[in-house]
Amino acid sequence: MIAPTIRPAIPADAAALARLKLETFRATFLADGFAIPYPPADLARFEQASYSVETVAREIADPAHATWIGEVAGAMAGYAHVGPCKLPHPDVAGGAGELYQLYVAKAAQGSGLGRRLLDTALDHLAATRPGPVWLGVWSGNERAQAIYAARGFANVGGYRFPVGDWHDDEFIFRRD
Repeated sequence: MIAPTIRPAIPADAAALARLKLETFRATFLADGFAIPYPPADLARFEQASYSVETVAREIADPAHATWIGEVAGAMAGYAHVGPCKLPHPDVAGGAGELYQLYVAKAAQGSGLGRRLLDTALDHLAATRPGPVWLGVWSGNERAQAIYAARGFANVGGYRFPVGDWHDDEFIFRRD
């Protein structure tokens, strides 16, 4: 297997990255994944707000955010996205960093790409936003929770993550 590579996202990546974000979200949470029964109208609003080319382009351009693309054999296969913490936890201090998203396409899982993306994101946050690192993870994603726990994260609370008017129960994890 060809070793995965990691690189910062650039503006020209916005359309392809938006497609990858949408595909990995759907593969994780819809029929082929956890099969969460999102109402179609709520799902459509969420996907438009979160994964449109315009949204992804704004994220790439925002200097407070950082996004990396993982490639396997030259093809986009995963990504990580970080920025200022937005989680509703009373211990979140100004300037804290959050891992917003880390997804790897099913075909690239097991390649080491996810680990390398996580390392890149954590190294960046340690250098740019000293202090605890925060993340939200769906309460039913035990595999992701185990990976984060193995990397020093602890479950410190929960919240309801909106997908349109639907709400997922999420855990808040922190690594000090």
